[in-house]
Amino acid sequence: MTQHNTNAGNGAPASDAPFDTRPDAPASLSGQRRLEEKVGKQTRRRVIAASFIGNFVEWFDYAVYGYLAATISVVFFPESDPQTALLATFALFAVSFLVRPIGGFVWGHIGDRVGRRTALSLSILIMSAATFCIALIPGYATIGIWAPALLLFVRIIQGFSASGEYAGASAFLVEYAPPRRRGIYAAVVPASTATGLLLGSLLTALFTATLSTDQMQDWGWRIPFLLAAPMGLIGRYIRTKLEDTPAFRELAAEDHAVKAPVKSMFRQHWRQLLQAVGAVLLNAVGFYVILSYMPTYLSEELGLGATESYIATTIALLTYIGFIFLTGMLSDRFGRKKVLISASVTFILLTVPAFALLGTGSFLVIVLVQILLGAMLTLNDGTLPSFLAEMFPTKVRYSGFAVSFNLSNALFGGTAPMVATLLISLTANDLAPAWYLVAAAVVSLVAVALSRETSHQPLRHE
Repeated sequence: MTQHNTNAGNGAPASDAPFDTRPDAPASLSGQRRLEEKVGKQTRRRVIAASFIGNFVEWFDYAVYGYLAATISVVFFPESDPQTALLATFALFAVSFLVRPIGGFVWGHIGDRVGRRTALSLSILIMSAATFCIALIPGYATIGIWAPALLLFVRIIQGFSASGEYAGASAFLVEYAPPRRRGIYAAVVPASTATGLLLGSLLTALFTATLSTDQMQDWGWRIPFLLAAPMGLIGRYIRTKLEDTPAFRELAAEDHAVKAPVKSMFRQHWRQLLQAVGAVLLNAVGFYVILSYMPTYLSEELGLGATESYIATTIALLTYIGFIFLTGMLSDRFGRKKVLISASVTFILLTVPAFALLGTGSFLVIVLVQILLGAMLTLNDGTLPSFLAEMFPTKVRYSGFAVSFNLSNALFGGTAPMVATLLISLTANDLAPAWYLVAAAVVSLVAVALSRETSHQPLRHE
């Protein structure tokens, strides 16, 4: 059965020529190129904007929560000593991740069965509403134990909704991208993640520099969470104006969409799933240690001033965004495996010395080290979205990406700030988070080495 679709934004009919579904399809990518010719530049720009803003809102929240952890710990756990309160705050951060694999199954099913656009439009609405609600929760001084209980409940909702965002946005971009530029297009997703962190860091630095401690604990910490509602509504509006991806429409037109994509993924693609979980491990630990936990590490463990900690992280994030797109281009040119293996090797060799330099107390050295660590992480972060999307065929792409990415993040990403704090407490060694990163890099190195190269191959249909 064949159907003709109209591409949103340029009125051009989408090609009804199927993708070449053979594993050994020729490099000409002729089916995909026919589809590429039918996708206008205006449509691709709107796809990039929609993917960017949705992912931006999600990670802006995670950034603000991580950067304001010390303040939030006082508001919600005032009766505990500072170390215990901070651990409890990061424990709530980690618990919200435990629901993410469940969300990965749900959003993966919706994305592969109903459509990528539908899943992304729903997830951003739930995410922005839950983030907004955090700002409205009274503190422990007002409602007692109900305060952390409500915070936990909202964080769980956030974890569920966020589990479909990163995977869906990556699949959306890869399936709309020109075949030889999937790496740079997918790099928009981690770039939007870093931009969300950047805005969170800027706002936190501004508030800590201009507000007193009492003002921050009373109302200042709530303001960043209030911003999620308007940003989320803008993102949803843009997404509802787009058609689904050419690859998914092609699949639906041929009536090849599977009724149980998650089941199909486990039956037919379990090896890729295991490799993907391992490949994500370095990204999960590295992202939350280097970009989210770092200001708390610098201020609480190394004694750097809170404002200086946020400024250092902000400077590093500015360079990080540029490195992300450079990595995307490198992965298009040299292949996903080579860049991902380079990321693991650099982390194994340089992480511990880099963390040792952080202890010098020099602000300039701290900024330079954070820039270095960020550049190392972009080798993984900028390549991973295209790598994971290309590992799985169209019929289970959303599910494979969402389940592997969220499972690894649930086990190792969301727990990273808590584990780093706990390791320092248990070992009395400020370098403990660095060794944790090295261990993650070793696992990812093995997983990527066992996987196949995907960058110059056509997207598989089945």
